[in-house]
Amino acid sequence: MSVRLWLIMMSVALFTVGLMWIVQVFVLESNYADMAAVEIQNELEPVMEELITEDLADNSELIPYLSKITNGKMMLVDKDGNLIEIYSYGHSLNLEDDASNITVWKDIESSDVYDNVLERQTYSRQIREGSRLVSYEIGLPAFYNGEEAYIILHHSFTELNQVLSLNRRQLVVFSILLTLISAVMAAVLSRKFIKPIHIIKNTIDELAKGNLSATPNIALEDEIGQLARAVEDLGQALQRVDGLRKEVIANVSHELRSPLALIGGYAEMVRDIHWQNQEKRNEDLNLIMKEAQRMSEMVSDILDYAQLQAGYLQLRKDWYNLYEILESEVLLCEQSAVQHQISIGDDFADTEAMIYVDALKISQVIRNLLYNAINHTKDGGSIVVQTSQGNGKCRVAVKNEGNPIPEAERELIWERYQRSQHQGGRKEGTGLGLSIVSTILKAHGMAYGVDCQKGMNIFWFQCEMGKSSDKDI
Repeated sequence: MSVRLWLIMMSVALFTVGLMWIVQVFVLESNYADMAAVEIQNELEPVMEELITEDLADNSELIPYLSKITNGKMMLVDKDGNLIEIYSYGHSLNLEDDASNITVWKDIESSDVYDNVLERQTYSRQIREGSRLVSYEIGLPAFYNGEEAYIILHHSFTELNQVLSLNRRQLVVFSILLTLISAVMAAVLSRKFIKPIHIIKNTIDELAKGNLSATPNIALEDEIGQLARAVEDLGQALQRVDGLRKEVIANVSHELRSPLALIGGYAEMVRDIHWQNQEKRNEDLNLIMKEAQRMSEMVSDILDYAQLQAGYLQLRKDWYNLYEILESEVLLCEQSAVQHQISIGDDFADTEAMIYVDALKISQVIRNLLYNAINHTKDGGSIVVQTSQGNGKCRVAVKNEGNPIPEAERELIWERYQRSQHQGGRKEGTGLGLSIVSTILKAHGMAYGVDCQKGMNIFWFQCEMGKSSDKDI
């Protein structure tokens, strides 16, 4: 990954270098030449009328001016197309002493523009070598010593091209330095960026191996830091779940071992001692049946949760009267409550509330909420099942006496293996009951939650009814 990141950074750097070359070669250099040509034309424009109407020999300042604005040479040609004079910055040059002057004129004579000179027609042309502009020429008709003549203004870009060549050499050096610096910086930055990612990956590998105490320890405030904190939170959550898993395994092992021991012991007593005493035999057999039922309920919880988490939950919905389900489950759970001198009362708002649900699953929800209330209510306490209706909904609440559930635990108690040990002292069950409740209610699309008011812990859920009511929830 660090190599890919380095290549991406280098691609950006090389793109920047290439863009600089394109701008320099195809934009700036061309603009320099065009600007120089436009400047010559602009400076020549004020004297155009004088060139056509006046004699160059009569104005001693016109020829120096023309030769200066060209920043090169001004050639004076007679009406027969013969070169008379060459001027540079107002000074007449010796044609015999400077062969380069003759070369410039010879190039004009052999070119297509020479016909314009003979016919005394204005022309302008750019002379290039490859893509580079070498010189710029303007040809104009004029009068000299009372006769028809022709002047050619030849502007050379030699100095400009030298400057541009120097710029190109400097740009080459700059491009090489920029590429090298970019390569080094890209290597350093890519390693710096990838290092925390490697640390996070190694932390996740450690978590996968079972080392749940592994943390990335990255103190950054960017997205990498957020990812590191998320991995740290994941590790803490895994530690919590692992601790709860170990606890529930210990609890389930204990809960299963106790009834098994009782079942085995009382079965031996029935066989060896009480088999002839009908009253004692019946007591022993009832106890065996009770413990077997308790084991069956714990195993059912574990199997139900495993199926729900595996996605095997299939709802078989139909219309049912919610109050019939409530009454049935209250009656069933009263037997367990009586063992701890706990009373279960009801406060029903009505006697009918038709809901479209899976009756078996909703029965399981109510049963688990009642068992949860029994487990967390002190001996001699009370539980109330309350309903309220309004706006086409029915709210079911299971209330039990006890110290309020800490706010930090109100979300956690719906997680698997989770128990709230703030009250009661009993640890019966697997710790999966509320997680099963949460999963079933979510599958039905029902709202649910837990509140603590006036010494009561209130577990509630809300159903859509087939019939509306004017009563308020």
